[in-house]
Amino acid sequence: MTRVFPPEVVDEVIAETGRKEQRHRALPARVMAYFAVGMALHSEGSYEDVLGLMTDGLAWSLPGVEPVKLPSKSAIFQARQRLGAEPVKALFDRVARPLATTETPGAFLAGRRLVAIDGTTLDVADTAANEVHFGRPGVNKGERSAFPQARLVALAECATHAMFDAEIDAYTTSELALAKRLVDRLEPGMVLLADRGFTGFALWEQASATGADLLWRAKNNVVPRQIEVLDDGSWLGELRSNNAKINSPHVVVRVVDYDIDDGRGEPMGPFRLFTTMLDPDEVSAAELAAAYSQRWEIESAFDELKTHQRGRQMVLRSKSPALVEQEIWGHLCCHYAIRTLMFEAAHDAQVDPDRVSFVAALRITRRSLSQARDFPPSGH
Repeated sequence: MTRVFPPEVVDEVIAETGRKEQRHRALPARVMAYFAVGMALHSEGSYEDVLGLMTDGLAWSLPGVEPVKLPSKSAIFQARQRLGAEPVKALFDRVARPLATTETPGAFLAGRRLVAIDGTTLDVADTAANEVHFGRPGVNKGERSAFPQARLVALAECATHAMFDAEIDAYTTSELALAKRLVDRLEPGMVLLADRGFTGFALWEQASATGADLLWRAKNNVVPRQIEVLDDGSWLGELRSNNAKINSPHVVVRVVDYDIDDGRGEPMGPFRLFTTMLDPDEVSAAELAAAYSQRWEIESAFDELKTHQRGRQMVLRSKSPALVEQEIWGHLCCHYAIRTLMFEAAHDAQVDPDRVSFVAALRITRRSLSQARDFPPSGH
């Protein structure tokens, strides 16, 4: 953790967000920033247990840092409140980046990095403050769901599952609204994969204006006007801001129609993709269809965070909106740190990162941190 999130970077974001202490405290902001990540690594542990592991681990790994005398749960809670969510978000924003190199299997399409966008929700503690801020989904017969929910939309690198950008908001804020905040951060040399829930003229224009390429599944009711059929069976069409009006603003997209035959009976489909990659000599329709299957990798990343790291059906512990956001950013930092460890291990062994088990890496990380307490701070 201190290698992925170095102490000097932690100190910088704390100062930039105005959380630097004016006087010495038993729980300085740097320790609490690492504590936010430690809560994600040990989501079932008590405040005292997590802080004990984190501070002893920091003392073991960072020269000159002494283990703190564990304060009360109330004191830890107050220190979390003083820190807030902004430094942990800033830490993620500062550090998280795509990890893959050109040697990483499945990381690139026609020289462009494959990334995906998608969203998920997280159950948060059932308090009045959380319900007012985040809202909760309805269920059958007019009843309410058991817990309020926060919504998370993220960008992830497909080959490594590294989530490198994200937006968090209330359940009442749509995935599309959060996607509009995210896509401006795309870069040339990326190919963004997206499910049909994101496909619309306005978001398409916004995302493509960044210089990134797009490969999105089409909605059934969006039918471009065909311009030209290409040699590989894909075709060029006009995607319009208003699908029904011929004189509405439009962009040219390449359309790929295909079925999937998994050998178990009737083929699945038809599926339709839109892309900004217009030249079939550069990337064929078959290559585009195969690449789109990588979109599922971001769903696997969410599963890693929600099912294994957080714990299946576990509710985030924080009882106020600011601390809920702190906790979620801590989870994103933790997931990124573990995925960095996995990428480095795979890169050194010259294997596909998909062959490295997230569950095993999580278990090893938890065990190594707890074992740090068995070593003196000198490292002997």
